[in-house]
Amino acid sequence: MLRKLRITLAVVSIVALTLLFLDFTGTAQSWWGWLAKIQFVPALLSLNVAAVVVLVLLTLLLGRVYCSVICPLGMLQDIISRVRGLMGKKARRLNRFGYSNPKKWIRLSFLGVFLLLIALGLMPLASLIEPYSEYGRIVSSVVSPEYDAVNNMLAGVAESMDSYMFYRVETYVNPAVSVIAALTLVVVGIFAWMSGRGYCNTVCPVGTILGYISRFSWLKPVIDTSKCTKCTKCARNCKASCIDIKSQRIDYSRCVACMDCIENCSAGAISYTSRKDMSKGQDCRIDGSRRNFLAVGAMVAAATAVKAADKTTDGGLAQIIDKKKPQRATRIVPPGAVSLAHIEHHCTSCQLCITACPNGVLRPSTELSTFMQPVVEYERGYCRPECVRCSDVCPAGAFHPITVEEKSSIQIGHAVVRLDACLMAAEGKRCGNCSRHCPVGAITLAPVNPDDKSSRWMPVVNEERCIGCGACENLCPVRPLSAIYVEGHEVHRKI
Repeated sequence: MLRKLRITLAVVSIVALTLLFLDFTGTAQSWWGWLAKIQFVPALLSLNVAAVVVLVLLTLLLGRVYCSVICPLGMLQDIISRVRGLMGKKARRLNRFGYSNPKKWIRLSFLGVFLLLIALGLMPLASLIEPYSEYGRIVSSVVSPEYDAVNNMLAGVAESMDSYMFYRVETYVNPAVSVIAALTLVVVGIFAWMSGRGYCNTVCPVGTILGYISRFSWLKPVIDTSKCTKCTKCARNCKASCIDIKSQRIDYSRCVACMDCIENCSAGAISYTSRKDMSKGQDCRIDGSRRNFLAVGAMVAAATAVKAADKTTDGGLAQIIDKKKPQRATRIVPPGAVSLAHIEHHCTSCQLCITACPNGVLRPSTELSTFMQPVVEYERGYCRPECVRCSDVCPAGAFHPITVEEKSSIQIGHAVVRLDACLMAAEGKRCGNCSRHCPVGAITLAPVNPDDKSSRWMPVVNEERCIGCGACENLCPVRPLSAIYVEGHEVHRKI
């Protein structure tokens, strides 16, 4: 029953987490958005002490159940490994694994590099091997476009029958992020296909941290040496390759508490029991030493201390002209991000805020220093004052939670007018879109030459009132570059 319970919880968890990245209605986030906030690294970066403490205590109590039930990348590996196990002859399917020596220095090297990158503020690079962010990019960049395409197809069918049960959604795909997500899927898939949880126990920094903690867990699989016949059935079916049946020992730093060995043991020699009962079964010796655990703890503590363009149309009556993003001196990040430095040091590039944005203004950055982290662009929409979705969904503390009232007083940038391109100032045409649609009344119209009654008019920006929402830039009719655009602020201001 332990294995069945673990599988049931894992299925529910991975389906729920996947829907967080696919659901464009916000329903999933309102019901189980907390699942993203209990992922280990996001919780650590956001200083979500309660979540981190719960995860550590859970590991000390039950072992690495996080890797089997909560981590979506771990469950993805189980699915791939399971598919591989269903192929070929039965004898080969049931005997795919075997004990392998722990690759301690490789694991510690990946963990050390990961923590060093975080300490240096290079979170975009560190996120390349952060499991939750890897899974988020796979779903949002590889799965989501197909999911949206199916939704749009159903919407088209429904519309033909005068039904609006579905509605169309726009899909934005960043080629660079898609390539990285696809490569991640290939690498993780090859590991899972060939060695089960090889990626978890070699590359994944979270697996290494929790692995050393789980060596001191209260409950764990234990081999009763008096019952064990050394048939190796458990070892040949252990996806973590952590059961050394010759010495009748289990490497608990790699065991992910999947309970497969308990079900596979026909002699009933393996049980999930407490540390005090281990003397009745296997030798308490575990591969490695306490010094490795202390080294991992020291690295984590040190890192924590350092940290503590889419298309526009006029209804199909005119030629479609793409809007281009302007060259901004300072990029724009959403309200709640506090500053460029804050989001750079905390964002894990999981893409959840990008997929959750209902206004289509968030994009993955293509700059090397902030690669795949969210940046605001206004070609497809603008940051509506009533929306705080990105600050609600962020699990890593890259965005501080804000209310709608607080958002209206946060200045993420200010509008800049290009008079040489403005229809009113340069051509004398009637427009005023920017002034008419500014939600905070920061743009007014004034004559270019106040002393000339026949003077052309131009938009004037009150930088003290402008919040940088981008409504003016998005709704400006000038193409391809808007006659008014938003310049970002390195540190957000309160107005």
